[in-house]
Amino acid sequence: MEKEKELVCIRCPMGCRLTVTQEKDGSLTVTGNTCGRGEAYAKKELTAPTRTVTTTVRVRNGSHRTVSVKTAGDIPKDRVMDCMAALRGLTAEAPVRIGDRILPDVAGTGVDIVATKNVEREEGV
Repeated sequence: MEKEKELVCIRCPMGCRLTVTQEKDGSLTVTGNTCGRGEAYAKKELTAPTRTVTTTVRVRNGSHRTVSVKTAGDIPKDRVMDCMAALRGLTAEAPVRIGDRILPDVAGTGVDIVATKNVEREEGV
């Protein structure tokens, strides 16, 4: 029995409306994509969906109270909430530099959380 799923591609600004059909033999057919990235995105989304997580972490003794962070790579979609739970309550010490590892191997995914902004140390601290 064939199964169909509708998706909107997020790999480029075009936002193509994709239709993914799972054939009886298990293969996937993608239509509606304007480029190859859409086909690759749709197949990955149905077989092994991943996400990049972005958020903020508190900073102690910094010129700003928080620093923006993200996963250094994609993590499995079903691990996003585990990632957020691991970051809850985490505090980085200033100074923080873009690319600094804030939390290694977040939630056992093998992916690090890294800073995406510089935060200087507060003067007099």
